[in-house]
Amino acid sequence: MSTNKRFLFPEFTILLFFAALFMVFSSVQGQSGQTTITETSSIRETLTITGTLTKGSGTFVIDHPLDPKNKLLFHSFVESPDVKNIYDGVVVLNRRGEATIKLPKYFEALNKDFRYLATPIGKPAPNLYLKRGVKRNKFILAGGPPGTKVSWQVTGIRHDPYILANPIIPEVEKGPDALVEKGEYLFEEARIKSFFQRMIDFFLSLFTS
Repeated sequence: MSTNKRFLFPEFTILLFFAALFMVFSSVQGQSGQTTITETSSIRETLTITGTLTKGSGTFVIDHPLDPKNKLLFHSFVESPDVKNIYDGVVVLNRRGEATIKLPKYFEALNKDFRYLATPIGKPAPNLYLKRGVKRNKFILAGGPPGTKVSWQVTGIRHDPYILANPIIPEVEKGPDALVEKGEYLFEEARIKSFFQRMIDFFLSLFTS
């Protein structure tokens, strides 16, 4: 008798928890206020957006290269709080241990605040360095053994007229001019599911530890 009384309270608590979980999920699904547009959920032609695209996440999707009949392949976008462009390639150092990397003619017109990476391939090049940063859409690597292949990357932050007039602001206050009001959530259902999943994991840990 004492054993049954000992476990009655936690069992009753778990029962109430799952009842509340069901009620919350039912409420969220019925009152989400979201609109699903099935007619344009799949666009098989070219889509052009001249303004700003705001999204929760993004991917490309193609037929899987290794199993195109049965699988799809998804890749996520590379994202940043900066409006960053990425350029990369492989170059071979000349007999002086140098290489001049030519970038697109529009590079400096489009970008500013450059960042550089360079990695020797196949053998060490401890003295490899950036001899000259971007100037006239070129930059120079030097200090490596002649004939060394070098993988390089350079990034830049956009400063074209459009982005200067329409800057991306990473953090904004919720309110009348935002996507949602203060106290509201863009992804309410996902937030609640995450909370209750943590609660479920917590309760399960009590009885499995």
